[in-house]
Amino acid sequence: MIEEIKKDALLEKNAQSNIESGVCIKVEHLNKKFGKLEVLKDISEEIKFGEKIAIIGPSGSGKSTFLRCLNCMEDPTGGAIYFDGANIADMKTDINIHRQKIGMVFQHFNLFNNLTVLDNIMLAPVTIGKRKARKEKRKNLIIKIANIFRKDKKPLVEVTDLSKIKNQAKETALSLLKRIGLEEKAQAYPSTLSGGQKQRIAIVRALAMNPTVMLFDEPTSALDPEMVGEVLELIKEVANAGMTMVIVTHEMGFAKEVATRVMFMDEGNIIEQGTPKEVFDNPKNERLKTFLSKVL
Repeated sequence: MIEEIKKDALLEKNAQSNIESGVCIKVEHLNKKFGKLEVLKDISEEIKFGEKIAIIGPSGSGKSTFLRCLNCMEDPTGGAIYFDGANIADMKTDINIHRQKIGMVFQHFNLFNNLTVLDNIMLAPVTIGKRKARKEKRKNLIIKIANIFRKDKKPLVEVTDLSKIKNQAKETALSLLKRIGLEEKAQAYPSTLSGGQKQRIAIVRALAMNPTVMLFDEPTSALDPEMVGEVLELIKEVANAGMTMVIVTHEMGFAKEVATRVMFMDEGNIIEQGTPKEVFDNPKNERLKTFLSKVL
């Protein structure tokens, strides 16, 4: 437990260093293989705080795999991914701690059908609160033991009040639902909702964790065309609020309007990147030119 506390202090120091450098996520020599198939090939990138990065490219180019590696939903085959002071690609790192600060929105919503909308949104903050309380209790146990041998007794840390956590989570969830005009759906179950409603709730569920960065994996590709607009509008609101964001998308108009940087991927590599104007109006790579000629 003492080693764990020391490790937390080191992570906090490293995280502060990242903040000062402006880097949110740093990727070094990332590789990913599925069997003999090499899906990502030696990718190194930095994602700055406040950036809105749109990743575009043909199907099978590695876009979603790259995104899912950023929070280790796919374990990298090689390389490092630094976030919040730690290499989260290291198997020794407790990835669940760091995922608390990385919001993820999936193509197919991934809501829990056995929970109400309200409970879906509250689930992560309440679970995080419980983990925090357990950690604080362990620290107090160490302090109590050490105090036996101390002349000057060290005070115990305050243990998280779970009832307050639940009340705050509920208040936040209801506020987010009101923000997207779905407060009347708080006690409904996901199976009763439209695709657009499910995806908007999936987005605010991720926001309820107060994340540092949001990852979107083709959030509109499973929606009927008339529902795409309402979801994109919500993502634009999140972007305009200053959230650091990485989104895999086929919506070129959205990428032009919202992204601060566009990455074009093909065959496991980032072939070209730049501002939307640079990528869409003045592409340099022939593969990118061919791709844009088919999608614009």
